[in-house]
Amino acid sequence: MPQPAVFLTPKMRDVLDRMVRAGRPPLHTLGPVRARAAYESGAGVLEVPKAPLARVEELGIPARDGAVLPARLYAPVAAGDSAGAGLPLLLYLHGGGFTVGSVQTHDVLCRELARLAGCMVVSLDYRLAPEHRFPTASNDAWDALAWLAAQAAALGADATRLAVGGDSAGGTLAAVNAILARDAGLPLALQLLFYPGTTAHQDTESHRRFAHGLVLDAEAIDWFFSQYIEHPQDREDWRFAPLLAPDVDGVAPAWVGLAECDPLVDEGVAYADRLRAAGVPVDLEIYRGVTHEFIKMGRAIPEARQAHADAARALRNAFGLEP
Repeated sequence: MPQPAVFLTPKMRDVLDRMVRAGRPPLHTLGPVRARAAYESGAGVLEVPKAPLARVEELGIPARDGAVLPARLYAPVAAGDSAGAGLPLLLYLHGGGFTVGSVQTHDVLCRELARLAGCMVVSLDYRLAPEHRFPTASNDAWDALAWLAAQAAALGADATRLAVGGDSAGGTLAAVNAILARDAGLPLALQLLFYPGTTAHQDTESHRRFAHGLVLDAEAIDWFFSQYIEHPQDREDWRFAPLLAPDVDGVAPAWVGLAECDPLVDEGVAYADRLRAAGVPVDLEIYRGVTHEFIKMGRAIPEARQAHADAARALRNAFGLEP
């Protein structure tokens, strides 16, 4: 079988070579607290320049158990400047294996989505494992979406034009939110899924093919999920593995963006296929020759900038905004 490097673009291979030369220890060897700090310190290194926006605000969103979840609102226009019913709104859920990542690590990406799509983006700091295990992250994500729907007018957003999105573990949470929204009768315009995790067990061919030597490897995945999942049976819960949902009929249309050289690519395709089989409109993009986490490498990887533009276009179309 060809080695993963054979499939990589030259620029992606160069990024990986630079990571090896940097000699930083893998996140899964550091423990959760140090891993979070290490991930945050490196999060902006390969990002596109930080886009200035007219409005950036810190929010506190109540969770069902009384906790207040930090969140950050981004908008391309100042408060009160949006016409009519307000701006459409995307709830964004960051990646990081349910264990690392934050509003800060995904600040540039959320700014780009708000700028390019012309919508409001609210990025959520859901609670992380192992301090908060499954299903806390899923509950936090849903509580945030329900609160944003109720408070949209006060925020200057349009409650009739809502979407949910995320990358990796955040993509999992977004897919789950789309199912919960359907069950609650909350219409969503789009679910925006960057390489979501959707399976109960990491046993697809792409998990074997790309198990070692890339940005996300088998050891890291096992470590992340060991932090999040306390009881083995929780892996069979569809809120961890959306492919196991009893049905996905009537969920929001989906835009799914995957990396070709990613352990998660097969389960992303499988979820897109599941949605299509249920009659859900799906736009699937597979970015060739790049790895997991590529969307946060726009300074070095042109496919990242293309994915930003594609996702923004999908949001604009879903929200009925001018191209």
